[in-house]
Amino acid sequence: MTDKPIKRTSYKDAGVDIDAGAALVAAIGPLARATARPGSEPELGGFGAAFDLKASGFKDPILVAATDGVGSKVKLASTIGRYDTVGIDLVAMCVNDLVTEGAEPLFFLDYFSTGALDVATATEIVGGISAGCKMAGCALIGGETAEMPGLYTKGEFDLAGFAVGAAERGSLLTGANIAAGDVVLGLASAGLHANGFSLVRKIVADAGLGYDQDAPFLTGHGLGEVLLAPTRIYVKSVLAAINAGGIKGLAHITGGGLVDNIPRVLPQGLGVVLDAASWLCPDVFKWLAAEGGVEAAEMARTFNCGIGMAVIAAPNEAERLTQVLQEGGETVWTIGAVEDRPDDGPRCRIEAMETAWRG
Repeated sequence: MTDKPIKRTSYKDAGVDIDAGAALVAAIGPLARATARPGSEPELGGFGAAFDLKASGFKDPILVAATDGVGSKVKLASTIGRYDTVGIDLVAMCVNDLVTEGAEPLFFLDYFSTGALDVATATEIVGGISAGCKMAGCALIGGETAEMPGLYTKGEFDLAGFAVGAAERGSLLTGANIAAGDVVLGLASAGLHANGFSLVRKIVADAGLGYDQDAPFLTGHGLGEVLLAPTRIYVKSVLAAINAGGIKGLAHITGGGLVDNIPRVLPQGLGVVLDAASWLCPDVFKWLAAEGGVEAAEMARTFNCGIGMAVIAAPNEAERLTQVLQEGGETVWTIGAVEDRPDDGPRCRIEAMETAWRG
């Protein structure tokens, strides 16, 4: 009787390369150390990461947390083969949410999942995360990489992020003192940011365009390059404005667009009216609307349409805050006002969008 050969199977045979994971940790160590700030630990590799609130300068802090992802923009990144900008997006989607509460972002953790770990690709992604953390002034103190063959096909990946910030007790922005007559300021976006990409990808596919082709709305720039422009991080300029005093409420314009996000910070019985002709709507939005036959109302609840952050303040504070925000590098417009609104009515009304957003 012949002995049956012994079958030996490793984790790598199943598609998971432990050595690649170790190589990634070694590669991204300097990227994490580059984001160090008071209160953070300089090294990765432990089972958890500590942060010293006292060392960061807070006396009686309230912690604020936010988590988000990049959505189907990661599909576009993998299609094009460019991975640095989605890391910035990941940080931006979290820290911009934190600052709307009046909190200073302190630290960030990421979760990167893929079918087969490519160290170069993953390092490029974490490089973007590191860049975003430096823009926001927060430390990248840890994260997790998961290799899951069978769940993701080759080249596919997903990202999630988790940020924690703090504010001194009593200083959080609640929106409770917003009143009719207050002014709405709009801070310019850097383009699409990280929302609506399922619709974007459909419009591009239906148009028969390749991402390596020139953008039909911006001469001399590739379509993929323009669509992958990262989300603007507003943290430092907005924190300066908060510290200057006078801000009553902030809204990060993400999924749901202007019409869903601004009402989130308003007390009951109030709404806003915006004038779409008062700010510059980037050509990418006008092209999407025209090429895809997307109605203005659908644009307003899907995309930021040129406004990445909304600031609400009393009329006598608007000019001063505009100057502070401009000194921080922002393009600022007065885009509307707060008004009384029945609770059963639309809480964000946008005028002139059919003409202002027409390509």
